[in-house]
Amino acid sequence: MVTASVPGAALAPLVAMMRGRRVVVLTGAGCSTDSGIPDYRGPDARPRRPMQYREFVGSAAARVRYWARATAGWPRMKTARPNAVHRAIAALEQAGVVRGVITQNVDGLHAQAGSRRVVELHGALARVRCLGCGASAARDDVHAALIAANPWLDRDAIADVAPDGDAELGADAIAGFVVPACARCGGAWKPDVVFFGENVPRAVVDDAWSVFDQAEVLVVAGSSLTVWSGYRFVRRAAERGVPVAIVNLGPTRGDPEADVKIDGPLGDVMPRLAMVLGSG
Repeated sequence: MVTASVPGAALAPLVAMMRGRRVVVLTGAGCSTDSGIPDYRGPDARPRRPMQYREFVGSAAARVRYWARATAGWPRMKTARPNAVHRAIAALEQAGVVRGVITQNVDGLHAQAGSRRVVELHGALARVRCLGCGASAARDDVHAALIAANPWLDRDAIADVAPDGDAELGADAIAGFVVPACARCGGAWKPDVVFFGENVPRAVVDDAWSVFDQAEVLVVAGSSLTVWSGYRFVRRAAERGVPVAIVNLGPTRGDPEADVKIDGPLGDVMPRLAMVLGSG
């Protein structure tokens, strides 16, 4: 929900920067807050410790804890819908202003909104793969197996969901949770997302750089740029002399490199950019 409005004069430098140039947008969790998905580091974010890659692959107990919480949170993540920010970015692409989106989000909402050229830097929660044999599966299919093994969970109302799809769940529920193994090899299922401490796959990085190379302007939307996987694009832009604009509530790691910084709600800024620039 938009709680404030950015004055038109504050948007003028960003409009001038983007007009007539090829724009690539780097997005973060702030894009999805109006879809009911909270962010990690925004003004209203709750402190939490996300799953670490080494912990997940090295501990059966950690995997049980993750899948219990993720299974509880998946229905809400699945039913999240694109908001005005996603739709504005898609509209800017359709108008020929935006040439591609590099997103740190794992919710799939950019594609749902109609963006065609999207690189999901950190993967997608809608996909799952086996750590043993590499088999892939749809999250809905794995979710059905998890609910079949833990039918009590399907009856419980879940109130709080995190950016990575986890939900708050009591220790007793986690302790009794059963995680089915991969039917092919007996291996462990992992969501096809990049956990903290895990490297982004090389092919995905290469794809992201191919999109970035089209940029005459880089616009960062809704990211604090705390993690290197996103911040590196701002650093490369600065090295190449590509103008950088940041639209985010609160400070970001990339503020020193920004040519334009707008501290305001994306739900206000992005639709107005689409209205002005999308009309030619």
